[in-house]
Amino acid sequence: MRALGLTTSWPVGSVAAGVLLPDGTAHTTGDVDEVFHIASISKMFVGWAALIACEECVVALDQPMGQPGCTLRHLLAHAGGYAFDGPSTITRPGVRRIYSNSGIELVADELSLAAGMPFAEYLEEAVLQPLGMRRTSLRSSPAHGMYSTVDDLLAFARELRAPQLLGAESALAHRSVQFPTLAGLVPGIGRFDPCPWGLGSELRGTKQPHWTGTHNSPDTFGHFGAAGTLLWVDPGARVACIALTDRRFDDWSAEALQYWPQLADAVLAEAAA
Repeated sequence: MRALGLTTSWPVGSVAAGVLLPDGTAHTTGDVDEVFHIASISKMFVGWAALIACEECVVALDQPMGQPGCTLRHLLAHAGGYAFDGPSTITRPGVRRIYSNSGIELVADELSLAAGMPFAEYLEEAVLQPLGMRRTSLRSSPAHGMYSTVDDLLAFARELRAPQLLGAESALAHRSVQFPTLAGLVPGIGRFDPCPWGLGSELRGTKQPHWTGTHNSPDTFGHFGAAGTLLWVDPGARVACIALTDRRFDDWSAEALQYWPQLADAVLAEAAA
């Protein structure tokens, strides 16, 4: 796929990328087996694992979790009122979209208690093993501590696009706006009102500027990571895109916010041709 050639101009030491097309074929560039830190893309896996746990009746989306009035749903949607890091709360649940590693870590802790096993083990058994993601691992915080490859993330993208581990209702909830009126911040991108978010995935909505392309549909969902990584799925176009690098987003954010949308638009244009 010619669009993937755009990644060769990125100011990074190493990059690998992949695209999943509507017919199910995948195109890649770079070493698809190179292991990268995927950072906050990890949150998508926490959301998927939590929804599997809901279907298994281990937990429930609207069960109390965390501070008074807070639920699992609030935490996955960054609506629990928790600070970015640490156990402190900033506001009551459902008031503002506050991007929070702490909230996602709380989900993993509570799921671990309910399932009677470490979260990493539950994630392995519920998601990674069934999808054949053999080179993917959780090494630290569930909110940002996963490592993976393009090849493994293509398997996850296939699952996101055509779920086999989740029922249709749960999969739709993952990529549907939760608490739709909330304003909030997408770290490194800007403040938005409203700031739509699903259950572990960010939703593009009408955010502008954004790290996805100008031609991505509002229903596009996914995540980028501070490690310089991204994964998005556009349900309307039935296209998914992954790009992994070895340079932190903070070090080249101004450039990334030009390169990443350019890649997305080129991928969508070529897929539609």
